[in-house]
Amino acid sequence: MKHPLAHYITRFADLFYIGPVRKLLPLQTFRYAFCGGLNLLLDTALYKLILHYMIRDRFVDLGLVVVSPYIAAMCIVFPITFFNGFLLNRYVAFKQSPIRGHVQLMRYALSVSGALLANYALLKLLIESFHIDPTPSKFITNLLVAVYSFLMQKYFTFRGCRDI
Repeated sequence: MKHPLAHYITRFADLFYIGPVRKLLPLQTFRYAFCGGLNLLLDTALYKLILHYMIRDRFVDLGLVVVSPYIAAMCIVFPITFFNGFLLNRYVAFKQSPIRGHVQLMRYALSVSGALLANYALLKLLIESFHIDPTPSKFITNLLVAVYSFLMQKYFTFRGCRDI
């Protein structure tokens, strides 16, 4: 099934697939990076807004456990960017995949859970050990996890998707 918004996002992304970029990256990899970049911008913006304006940089007491502000913000942002990322990958980057949607979603959840654990560990390391501000730490963490995510999406979640 084609999604009309995906068509426009794909056409917009392809406007930037020119000259040197075309020589460096296959189209599918470029579209994945483009979609990932969109999701990363959304993630970073939501993270900053939620951390500073909703949570107000305070620890969140959930009764049984107290959650640090940056981890609480990550937990709130995660479901939004999870589904946004899945839809962008399914309908823009890996739209040729022969795997059924519900199977893709389950595989995506598995691969993203690994990315989420890496995000958690890297955030703890960057913020608590290296004393880097939470927003740049989140951005750095996302960039580091991007390579893992691409490999998981290409060779596991949307396996069998031919390069375009």
